[in-house]
Amino acid sequence: MVAADNLQKMPETATFNLAAYLKDRQKLCEAALDKSMPVVYPEKIYESMRYSLLAGGKRVRPILCLATCEMMGGTIEIAMPTACAVEMIHTMSLIHDDLPAMDNDDYRRGRLTNHKVYGDDIAILAGDGLLAFAFELVATQTPESVPKDRVLQVVARLGRALGAAGLVGGQVVDLESEGKSDISLETLNFIHNHKTAALLEACVVCGGILTGASPEDIQRLTRYSQNIGLAFQIIDDILDITATQEQLGKTAGKDLLAKKVTYPSLWGIEESRSKAQQLIEAACAELEPFGKLAQPLQALAHFIVNRSN
Repeated sequence: MVAADNLQKMPETATFNLAAYLKDRQKLCEAALDKSMPVVYPEKIYESMRYSLLAGGKRVRPILCLATCEMMGGTIEIAMPTACAVEMIHTMSLIHDDLPAMDNDDYRRGRLTNHKVYGDDIAILAGDGLLAFAFELVATQTPESVPKDRVLQVVARLGRALGAAGLVGGQVVDLESEGKSDISLETLNFIHNHKTAALLEACVVCGGILTGASPEDIQRLTRYSQNIGLAFQIIDDILDITATQEQLGKTAGKDLLAKKVTYPSLWGIEESRSKAQQLIEAACAELEPFGKLAQPLQALAHFIVNRSN
């Protein structure tokens, strides 16, 4: 599949400019997210959904989806509905995660959390609304040029990444593990392979599915995304210790207060950084067969491990 002439193409220069790439893709994602959800009656729920959906952020998940689709020969156009959907699912998880019954946080992305502005009841419904709309968007807005069986596979992948076999299951074990000092590395890996890595994996793999990627390539994308997903969480754990609330845009030191077992609590900060770097190197190695087309995904992997928030 060849990218349409009117769509942005990936840079082909020897030195990949990640900053410019992120700025361009973030702009595209922000515009698509904004357009996808106008405010209609009942206004309060749409305003609440938009409050969290359009609150900024790095947009790593939708950009991973777009980058994978392009690497595999697809276009931004065919991937954008799925890219927006993964950001809606991610936003839902943040809204619900911040609730008093979960992590009970007051700040997210540098401003008050959804339930602090709209109340617990509307925040719960806003998350539900975003989740439902994510699947509607994939089913109705993916261009007709994409075979329906691929769209169905994307819907199934997203559903699995989100449910008890993915994010929800990881969150349950995370809640059950709070305050326990005897949590094993195996349990910690289970939590974060499901709570964090599963949705990142879906972002990447769905970008490949939309182009009709081969089973072998899907396996490569799976291994790449699982590695960056775990590295992402390790860095999150480190930043919770080392960064300030201003840097994070959310409450710092939450893991310590909740008495959570984290990667730094098991390995220490320096070994945790080293483990994250090893995961990133392994992830990038999976993309070597794609040559220069893999530059955005490889650069995004290094961005994940070197970020400061």
